[in-house]
Amino acid sequence: MKLRALLSLVLAGGTIAGASAALAGGMHSGGHGHASLDFGKPAKAADAGRTVTVVMRDNLFEPENIAVKAGETVRFVLRNEGAFVHEFNIGTAAMHAAHQKEMMMMVEHGALEPDRINRERMKMDMGGGMTMEHDDPNSVLLEPGESAEIVWTFTTAAELEFACNVPGHYDAGMVGTLSVRPKNGDKTS
Repeated sequence: MKLRALLSLVLAGGTIAGASAALAGGMHSGGHGHASLDFGKPAKAADAGRTVTVVMRDNLFEPENIAVKAGETVRFVLRNEGAFVHEFNIGTAAMHAAHQKEMMMMVEHGALEPDRINRERMKMDMGGGMTMEHDDPNSVLLEPGESAEIVWTFTTAAELEFACNVPGHYDAGMVGTLSVRPKNGDKTS
């Protein structure tokens, strides 16, 4: 219920955690404005050493905690079993904070609705060739009932999060920990 109320507030033109209707932040276009992902890179499914299934519900992920090792390639199988659109995004807390502003813009421009993604609006030119397309390799946005995969090689030890940055969802607790431990024999920093 808390999540539904937050999303309704956002869609009615309200604000969450100080977000305003005129957000500065980057626009979606082939990278959501993330210049580099120091913690890893996309990989091929054939390179994955294991598969982790993550189920998205309407205010949580199952599982809520994932541990991997630096150098490990993981195939994430993602299923949205909730009634709302959800995102699975691997990053740092700071990356998620910045990305939430971009996701708010998607709502404000009608590209993102509570239970559907308006893919035509995502292609809309926001000026300078920038669009709201959601196509980063470390992130996937799914409508209810949809599934997808992300295959990722974690290159360095880090404390990360996987989160849903749809407005209100992160604040409602839709975030999990992703601990990337050093390879065997490596020292921690």
